[in-house]
Amino acid sequence: MHGKVFSYKYGKRIRSCVIIMAEEVVLLGFWASPFAMRVKIALAEKEIDYVSREQNLFNKSSLLLEMNPVYKKVPVLIHEGKPICESLIIIEYIDEVWKHKAPLFPSDPCERAHARFWADYVDKHIFPNAQLLCARKGERQEAAKKSLVESFKALEGELGDKPYFGGESFGLIDIALIPFFSFFYAFETLGRFSMEEECPEIVAWAKRCSQRETVSKSVVLDQHKAYEFVLELMAWHGVK
Repeated sequence: MHGKVFSYKYGKRIRSCVIIMAEEVVLLGFWASPFAMRVKIALAEKEIDYVSREQNLFNKSSLLLEMNPVYKKVPVLIHEGKPICESLIIIEYIDEVWKHKAPLFPSDPCERAHARFWADYVDKHIFPNAQLLCARKGERQEAAKKSLVESFKALEGELGDKPYFGGESFGLIDIALIPFFSFFYAFETLGRFSMEEECPEIVAWAKRCSQRETVSKSVVLDQHKAYEFVLELMAWHGVK
């Protein structure tokens, strides 16, 4: 068992808590979270051993609430007993702390800023439009689909004919975007369109990325399973 369980008396009750050992790297995540997938990929690229603590997003653990009291969301990376929150910030932390292998950011300051821009673009355009696509019907869903496709096309333009967004190097933008490959089938089914037809270069890039072991073991490649989760989430939110 990772960590130690300590029991203490509180009034008439005996309570227990798990103390994360300082030397451990612990990831609080959820299997279907694209943001947690990002962190898994980054840790895999760096060959960092870590303890994965799967969270229940419908019944959040006391550990998650303690480690991320502001947003109360995954992922959270706990390193040396200290929490780091938000996936892009965690990736940057990983790259700065473990510099021995596989740089995730470009060395040039301008290129580094450029990579941050496009990773931020994914968070501000792909994820919100994907949420709207899954939560809306009729004209509003159609508008979300249009915006989502346009956003993928913008990323396709940035990718160009390069194997990865960073050229020959797999890096930040790739890590930010590739977890959404898990949901391509969900996007297509709910939005009634084809990613292959609309954004063939993004699909080719995603398939290329999925051949990397660090991606294949970190991302949900069973898109039907991811779609089933989306349906479950929609039902939980009352979307029919």
